[in-house]
Amino acid sequence: MTNKLFVAGLPYSIKDDQFAEHFASVGSVVSAKVITDRNTGQSKGFGFVEMSTEDEAKKAIESMDNTDFGGRTIIVKEARPMEPRNEGFGGGRNNNRDFRSNRDNNRNRNSDNRW
Repeated sequence: MTNKLFVAGLPYSIKDDQFAEHFASVGSVVSAKVITDRNTGQSKGFGFVEMSTEDEAKKAIESMDNTDFGGRTIIVKEARPMEPRNEGFGGGRNNNRDFRSNRDNNRNRNSDNRW
């Protein structure tokens, strides 16, 4: 088990310090971060809390999971490592392929079909 926890269902108005204060009732909070939208700055409704020990993290899960926080029911779980993302925006090119080589291949293939 890790000391870092994932918390979902947070009120959208919550700030990092309020988030940390809420979990401080269970144990010593090392860090607390509410995840926000990078364009608007508004909370996405989830965040991460790091407790000082694994025992405190377990206690936080047991006592805080499915409880009310600011009028919303929060879900508290052990945080998992972030999964790798695809590079770029998707939609078309592979990393090792050049669009010009595909264009040239198509041109050669279709040269017999011209009028």
